[in-house]
Amino acid sequence: MTPTEYYNSIGRNTPSNMQEVKFFWNAPMVAHILEKMEYIGHTVNFRYKTRSFKDSTTIKRPKDEWKIFENTHEAIIDEETWELVQKLRQSKRRPTKTGKQSMFSGLLFCNECGSKLYYCTSKNFTPDKDFYRCANYKNHSAKSCTPHNIKDYILKDLVLENLRQVVSYVQRFEDVFVKHQLEQSSENQKQELQNKKKELAKTQKRVNQLDVLFQRVYEDNVSGKITDERFNLLSNNYEIEQRDLKQQIEIISIEIDLDTKKSLDTATFINKVKRYTEISELAPDILNEFIEKILVHEKEKVDGKKYQQIDIYYNGVGIIHIPVDELEMEQAFQKFLEKTKTA
Repeated sequence: MTPTEYYNSIGRNTPSNMQEVKFFWNAPMVAHILEKMEYIGHTVNFRYKTRSFKDSTTIKRPKDEWKIFENTHEAIIDEETWELVQKLRQSKRRPTKTGKQSMFSGLLFCNECGSKLYYCTSKNFTPDKDFYRCANYKNHSAKSCTPHNIKDYILKDLVLENLRQVVSYVQRFEDVFVKHQLEQSSENQKQELQNKKKELAKTQKRVNQLDVLFQRVYEDNVSGKITDERFNLLSNNYEIEQRDLKQQIEIISIEIDLDTKKSLDTATFINKVKRYTEISELAPDILNEFIEKILVHEKEKVDGKKYQQIDIYYNGVGIIHIPVDELEMEQAFQKFLEKTKTA
């Protein structure tokens, strides 16, 4: 039942302009439901405010002003599914004038300039004619990039084949995959994480020191040791420094969380792979579940032949380098076993 139907069923009055239509959910209401964080167990407060105590008109607050309290109640949707829905809604597959849609919407980017690749099609195009092109190349006022053209059917074949290889590789040689992911987290990256944690502790210590300093200059001002003008100058400087430091703390904390999350992302990716026995064809939900983005390089001519590279970044794990055939997979696994024995 819709809210109006439900209210009427329990005898609650509804506005006269809200006409009951059985089981009719309009698009804005469905979109609103899909965005609600309450379904993943969080409570969100301060979404709206009123103009004043005299004017009860509600105004929607910007998202950065919301207060989100996590895990306050039992979730009915897992967070991974909810995040996937948000990603799908951000990259809406709008139909072209021909009625065709691209399943790669929001995933394709130019490797050189970072712009999106546009889906180019026509009523007269057969499926093998549809292609993608760098958006920056189409901008005639600033042609700062090359076309980076790639055919839709070629891209589908390449992505599907790579996805099949990745799924097969991870399912058969999970230990090797995990080891390679951990090896990518080099000593430099680990040291960088340690440096971030030290910087965070140092910044937090300085914020606490500024609180003490502000208290001291306040007491000196009250006792007459420093003038009001001097107090205002010092207190303003302390407040500005403290505000900047708190912003740094927020940024560093986010970076540390992202670095710590990498190991969890590997486990999440493996769980996704285990849900599929075989991927026979591409679909938008599969693409967005597995793939973060695809970078398309410009074509190159080598020894009279054209080559074009694409980089497929998988969610949480980035580019996955896998052996190109079954024999190499087996050899890589044997090397892993030998290293494990000697370790």
